[in-house]
Amino acid sequence: MATRLKDTDVVVIGLGAVGGVAVLPLAQAGISVIGLEAGTWLTRRDFAPDEIRFNLRDWPMAVHKADGEVPSSRANASAQAFRGGSHPMMNGVGGTALHYWAQSWRLNPWDFKVVSETTRRYGASRIPKGSTVEDWPFGYDELEPYYDKVEYEVGVSGKAGNIKGKIDPRGNVFEAPRQREYPMPPLRGTAFIDKMSDVARSNGWHPFPGPAAINSRSYQNRSGCMYHGFCNKGGCHVDAKNSPHVTTIPRAQATGRLQVVTRAHVTTVEVDGEGRATGVNYLTDGMEYFQPAKVVLLASHTYENIRLLLLSKSKAFPNGLSNNHGQVGRHYFSHHQGGGVSALFPFDLKSWYGLPAQGVAVDDFADDNFDHAGLDFIGGGNLWVMSDRRPIAAAGGSTWNRAPTWGSQWKAWIKENADRSHGSYLQKTTLPYEDNYVDLDPVAKDPLGFPVARLTAEFKDNERKVATYIQDKMEQWYRAAGAIDVSRGGVGGAMGPSTHAYGGTRMGDNRETNVVNRWGLSHETPNLGVLGGSVMGTSGAHNPTLTAQALAWRTAEYVAKNWKAIST
Repeated sequence: MATRLKDTDVVVIGLGAVGGVAVLPLAQAGISVIGLEAGTWLTRRDFAPDEIRFNLRDWPMAVHKADGEVPSSRANASAQAFRGGSHPMMNGVGGTALHYWAQSWRLNPWDFKVVSETTRRYGASRIPKGSTVEDWPFGYDELEPYYDKVEYEVGVSGKAGNIKGKIDPRGNVFEAPRQREYPMPPLRGTAFIDKMSDVARSNGWHPFPGPAAINSRSYQNRSGCMYHGFCNKGGCHVDAKNSPHVTTIPRAQATGRLQVVTRAHVTTVEVDGEGRATGVNYLTDGMEYFQPAKVVLLASHTYENIRLLLLSKSKAFPNGLSNNHGQVGRHYFSHHQGGGVSALFPFDLKSWYGLPAQGVAVDDFADDNFDHAGLDFIGGGNLWVMSDRRPIAAAGGSTWNRAPTWGSQWKAWIKENADRSHGSYLQKTTLPYEDNYVDLDPVAKDPLGFPVARLTAEFKDNERKVATYIQDKMEQWYRAAGAIDVSRGGVGGAMGPSTHAYGGTRMGDNRETNVVNRWGLSHETPNLGVLGGSVMGTSGAHNPTLTAQALAWRTAEYVAKNWKAIST
């Protein structure tokens, strides 16, 4: 029998990038919030730069509930699903924002209107066959104030390229209008980054420093970046990486309205006879608790948002919570993070250390920024060149078939060439399709005996063509900069677990094709909200975190402003 706890106004499941942001506007509105986090608080001591601990041993000091919940995956329904590797996300107050790259991008207006804009410009036949993509229920302009709010509340460095319609070529000339400059200037460049910028300009492209939730100077009484080089998969020992655990969560706690409960493994969401959420069940050290709440907000990663809904079966929702229309798990997709391009140069790049969010971007081929009339795909990709190198990773790099992978010749190669190669980061448009989805695995279980999520998804023809096109542009950029060899990764295959996972609880006005409404609240359970990438219907060509955080703030603000109607 679960122990029933004292009632609260709102319970937030997960205090990562989105849940950790949503708690602030709720608490500031005077709403009592309990944040349930499966992990624990981590400190600066836990973030001491250590390539072995972070990059090889995968944060052994953290509580890794997520590692027991690695989804299974398969390319299609006729293939055998398998599980392997560690989960791309982690548990802890701050979530994956503790160790993410902190690239903080806004979406392009086109990303909100893929169907209507593609139809207007190229005709309806250009929407890929089998895709379930639909326009968002609102456009960029409606989300812009929330982008701005999060950029200042969390702290994002960068250089604006379009302030109220005035273009500044030092920033991204393709971005939509923003109301003001970033709160901090961009992270500093390096000689190699500057060289790549110059080459891009000589190609007629428009390079710019990318936005990062990392302090380029002191901000909110926290240090500026030290460029120590462990942001690839590490936390920040000087609190310059702007995770919610050092930004929005402490400010929410200071209101006296937020209580953080750690090591809380949520298992189900409960509903009453009318189908309204009444609270959540969670486990701590084998003890079960029921946390009653007037409003429940799911703020886990995409896979766990979907899984928790599907596990929360009841008389009102026999197929899972908010799933009477069969939409939970549908319209799933992830960024095509494969298909990378690497290059070997005849000179040292001086790229030791630094961080993945320190670099130069090119958006000339992202989204619909270029004419697709003569092409056979829609969408595009962001080209990103960064400064990021550590000893173990460099020693384990490719020898480009110029030396053995062991022995004295290998050692000589590494000594001479460890700083002469570079790998790009290419984010590419991915669309949802009818036969790409997430459900519960009928066989694989987590350590508590619950089914894990199962991904049935593969990259389709449109996404493979986008990837090949973007690889061509990246290779062109590298070779113009003097690369003597270029390597390209594969562009197809199944979608394995990803940090950039979308859909499954998609947002939209039509309850027949979407799980939540335009405010992120369930069509079927009006006091249940869902936060994160699972509500997004398109990916764009950029990292999802800032968009997910802006949506989370927007949902939380809406709940606060309409509290009586939603909570009763």
